[in-house]
Amino acid sequence: MTRPWQTLASADTPEGRLELRRRGEHELVITIGGRVLMNGAAHRSESALAELACRTIARRPRPRVLLGGLGLGYTLRAALDALPRQASVTVAEIEPVIVEWCRGPLAELAGGAIADPRVAIEIGDVAAAIARAATTGAAGATGAADATAPGAFDAILLDLYEGPRTPAQGRDDPLYGRAALARTRAALRPGGVLAVWSEDPDAAFEARLTAAGFAWERHRPGRGGARHAVYLASRSSAAVDPASRVNAALRQTSRAGRGRPARRRPRPGPT
Repeated sequence: MTRPWQTLASADTPEGRLELRRRGEHELVITIGGRVLMNGAAHRSESALAELACRTIARRPRPRVLLGGLGLGYTLRAALDALPRQASVTVAEIEPVIVEWCRGPLAELAGGAIADPRVAIEIGDVAAAIARAATTGAAGATGAADATAPGAFDAILLDLYEGPRTPAQGRDDPLYGRAALARTRAALRPGGVLAVWSEDPDAAFEARLTAAGFAWERHRPGRGGARHAVYLASRSSAAVDPASRVNAALRQTSRAGRGRPARRRPRPGPT
């Protein structure tokens, strides 16, 4: 007989009721509005997100990383394992209760990652953290915008539930839209890396990455079972002509027959 899920803790949020659930001794999930936000038994793509991004910057002096989304702490753990002791990781988590859970009942799940001295927790929207970094990092000596000026971070990791699959917002999405990607690029140092988790590949998002001046590649970690997408995009130091890049990217996507985003498939709650 399948054991029932036990709710260990919960909190109301604008997106729905957030719950930490356990089944048996080892199965843990975080749900929001009945949908699975993070599953402790299936996190290979989240770990791969951090490993792929952080290994590319690990040899930099004092690399700085921004991680959007704490979840169960697995992505943070993987990032710390790939980074040197001189690194620093800022975690932007919009729900304070998730931070409390990671310091409490979930502390050992990811090897105490949240207590690592390299980690700083910021309660708030990662989009706001990116916007601040873009403002302070993209100004040259005269104060004018400079596409080659150093940004604040060597890597920005977005490990958020919906990923770029946002048909309702698309190019205007606050994290994955055209303007948002331009801000993210400005928040990165030259050669910096943007890593994005997505439930499935998204051709429209790929076109926007190209238009924003990123060189990117898509990974599908693991073998068998659900294989999510991980985007790894690097910031070149060349200046960007937004209009020409947008038009060229959209033409290329249209020719490939990949321009229409697929419908998002909400994950059912645990049973």
